[in-house]
Amino acid sequence: MVEEAVMMTFEVLAEPTRRRILDLLRERERLVGELVVALPLSQPGVSKHLRVLREAGLVGVRQEAQRRWYRLQPEPLVEIDAWLAPYRQLWDRRLDALERHLNAMPDEVETDKKGEDNEWDIAYYRGPLCAAFRAPAASPGRESLAGAHRGR
Repeated sequence: MVEEAVMMTFEVLAEPTRRRILDLLRERERLVGELVVALPLSQPGVSKHLRVLREAGLVGVRQEAQRRWYRLQPEPLVEIDAWLAPYRQLWDRRLDALERHLNAMPDEVETDKKGEDNEWDIAYYRGPLCAAFRAPAASPGRESLAGAHRGR
């Protein structure tokens, strides 16, 4: 049953507009009108997406007189996070192995058999792209993917 809920959440989140709505609601509660201003959709279009998000349990609504305040409900996202945990562990092990390999590489510029510098190769393997795989930058308020479950 949990697997079905996770798959339904993935289906709902497959729509980019719904993800954008969740991004906006992550910041604070919002009225439909605020969402309409922030999105390239009409009010009926935003309302349809909000209904789908509500049915999936991702969005809650609070009525205040004639106004409806929408807020993010993170519980379904917690279920997705739990479902992703084994995959994160798999990548953690692979990223750790890559880090060990890169740390074992010599720091000085090597020469190939013809005596030419291999600076590009060293720069490539030591450069920012590989550094990003070794230790991804954390988003504000969130740990990095590589270190999130290792207590880094």
